[in-house]
Amino acid sequence: MKVICVDDEELILRHTLKLLEDIKGVEDAKGFNGAEAALDYLRDNSADVAILDIDMPGMNGITLAERIKKKDPDTAIIFLTGYSEYAVEAFSIRASGYLLKPVSKKKLEDELSYVKQPRPEMSTEKKVVIKTFGEFDVFADGKPVAFSRSKAKELLAWLVDRQGGTVSRAEAFAMLWEDLEYDRSMQKQFDVVIRSLRQTLTEYGIADILDVQRGGMRVVPENLDCDLYRFLAGDITAVNAYRGEYMSSYTWASDTEGFMSTRLM
Repeated sequence: MKVICVDDEELILRHTLKLLEDIKGVEDAKGFNGAEAALDYLRDNSADVAILDIDMPGMNGITLAERIKKKDPDTAIIFLTGYSEYAVEAFSIRASGYLLKPVSKKKLEDELSYVKQPRPEMSTEKKVVIKTFGEFDVFADGKPVAFSRSKAKELLAWLVDRQGGTVSRAEAFAMLWEDLEYDRSMQKQFDVVIRSLRQTLTEYGIADILDVQRGGMRVVPENLDCDLYRFLAGDITAVNAYRGEYMSSYTWASDTEGFMSTRLM
């Protein structure tokens, strides 16, 4: 396996290269302290894996990854950074791994082992990709979906967690506002949330992932690609991608997170 590592912090770069020397399967590892130097190298050479810092002067790691993928789509990208807020962007360009500094040999070794495994192609028929591992995010045609109301996003997350099962409005309301009474005033407020969710999905052309009827509502699993559903189906790619965190922003997600962790034991 040929690996390049790009990081503007010299100490981090040396540390990562030192770890790579001791990892079985790494035949060659090259280090660069900037994006342009790495691109110059890749003009005449190839790399199986590119380990990239994200926050770099000049061209950042996200842009560099896009340039590398454009030249060679088979190069796996692993981001190594001190900033967790870049995870959504990393996912949107199909990064193979995402590690927070400081990285240990074990974690780096695990990521390299993961990217070496054969992975099935993503479905070309489904334009919606839903990420539940870590934070909850929705992508339409590769672009993140922005929700105008946080409650609308949480409602969709909970419906995804229900895996296509129909839930009543009262059940959904109790999840969003567990300490409030489902009276006429709150029913109207809940209707606003539902309308907001449906409007957002319509704007992105993905309204078919949600089915709202008078008796309840549900997501339509066959119209989306979700890491949770792949995990539950035994997809090795999804199983290996799970790092023990599931919809981290929502306390109600802990039951499913516990179930998933149990399945890995």
